[in-house]
Amino acid sequence: MTALDPPHDAPLLVVDALTKSYRLPGGGSLTAADRVSFTVPRGGSVGIVGESGSGKSTVARMLVGLVPPDAGTVTVNGRDRASRPSALSRHRPAARLERAREIQMVFQDPYVSLDPRLTARQCLRTALRLHGHPSTDARTQSLLDQVGLGTREAGARPHQLSGGQRQRLAIARALAVDPQILVLDEAVAALDVSIQAQIFQLLGEIRDETGVALVFVSHDLAVVQHITDETVVMQRGSVVEQGPTERVLGMPQHPYTRLLLASAPHEGWDPADAIRARAAADSAQPVV
Repeated sequence: MTALDPPHDAPLLVVDALTKSYRLPGGGSLTAADRVSFTVPRGGSVGIVGESGSGKSTVARMLVGLVPPDAGTVTVNGRDRASRPSALSRHRPAARLERAREIQMVFQDPYVSLDPRLTARQCLRTALRLHGHPSTDARTQSLLDQVGLGTREAGARPHQLSGGQRQRLAIARALAVDPQILVLDEAVAALDVSIQAQIFQLLGEIRDETGVALVFVSHDLAVVQHITDETVVMQRGSVVEQGPTERVLGMPQHPYTRLLLASAPHEGWDPADAIRARAAADSAQPVV
């Protein structure tokens, strides 16, 4: 470790006061993220939860660089990602690839991000070549095996795969880069419950095998309960509660967190509880 390297026990990802606003067509602005802060340890798993419009996906896109923040920082291993790259580095493929190897993203619908002309095997070989890794049959097969795709799926194009198989391929393509952090934005929202369980198990195994850290973005508290160590709850662009997942979901302190729990149908569920929880959440302040 050099003098410039962070201590080994320092957080891998540090998000500090990340802020993003959008101008509205009729005038005024909408704050999608308001000073959002959290950390992710090496090999850790953090969930960002909230309803549609809470700002969680905007935060995810700022993490990977798809959306530039108005303020705040995103650092990986102590190096700032949030600032815009210099004109020189933008034209250096090595610099762009280095940033890509820090964080990779898996979207809700991988179909739109997969080349329909390429088979699963060709997709992985392309990703490996792009990032300077040997695109050998052995390495490609290792990635396919890692996500549970067999010979038939390896020769199939995206439209020939099921939703769960496409999501496995998207995860394999992200892993081809050897990322330090994997951001999954509603990555299981469109899948059946049984397929969700398979993806959860797969991600847990990959995390144990590779040490990759996970940032799991979801509107579903049951999802983050299965896959995360820490949970960040967002409402209207702000973090209203955060902490260990077991505590946040088991003993929620903020009315909005209680609303999310009350809104999830379960045995003995009463919609009236969700209505009362909504009224309490609308008038509450953050608990951080």
